[in-house]
Amino acid sequence: MLGPYRQAVDELVVKFTHIKQEYQDARMYSPIESVSGRVKRISSILDKAHRKGVPIEQIEEKIEDIAGVRIICQFVEDISTVVGIIRGRSDLTVKQEKDYISKSKPSGYRSYHMIVYYTVQTFGEPKTIEAEIQIRTLAMNFWSTIEHSLQYKYKENMPDGLRERLLRAADAVSVLDKEMASVRDEIMDAQNSNRQKANIVTNILNNIENLYHIANEREVSKIQKEFFEIYKKDDIALLKRFNKELDVLSETHHAQSIQSSAGRFIDL
Repeated sequence: MLGPYRQAVDELVVKFTHIKQEYQDARMYSPIESVSGRVKRISSILDKAHRKGVPIEQIEEKIEDIAGVRIICQFVEDISTVVGIIRGRSDLTVKQEKDYISKSKPSGYRSYHMIVYYTVQTFGEPKTIEAEIQIRTLAMNFWSTIEHSLQYKYKENMPDGLRERLLRAADAVSVLDKEMASVRDEIMDAQNSNRQKANIVTNILNNIENLYHIANEREVSKIQKEFFEIYKKDDIALLKRFNKELDVLSETHHAQSIQSSAGRFIDL
């Protein structure tokens, strides 16, 4: 029974990870920080069925979170963006949404849940299953992970003092998310700057590596030394200028290499 659920989780994790990569490839900020998934253990499924009074033969119909995907965001504002992405996908049909961010659970739990229908192509025939997608911030996820571990330990008998401390921690998480939202633009600018620098450095190193095959080794060594000196200055403007100059030089050497190869071919 669990085979199609495992397949669904694997496919959804790949798809949402690819969405993150698409944003990064376009040099845009990604609302998705990370993606993970799981299929409930058989023991957990049976425990939940017992608690809810669900007969064994109705488990797939009545239990919606056998397949689960968790999407972590940096900021609360990113959650609505991810929700919009999910609503707009043609391969997912949203059955239900539960907003535990605007109104948290009594325990302090905050997250946004979506129950979706997703079809997998099994060995026999297509099978449509239900999956739960949880969307939350890094801070919400940290709190939820701790709370889940304590709930597992104490079951329904968590000490009142510990429960109160968890509620205070949940309030602190909410404050942290609000503070992060207030400096979101500055954080995103810093992250975009780091990403831009990484892309420039990658392009420079690729050019240097290619030049080793088509240019004079002494000249390339000189270029490499110059790059290291510029890199140590940590000046993005200098890196940009060096990158442009290196692009031109690389194209020139490449063109000369093609002409030289063409000349040898004619001689033959």
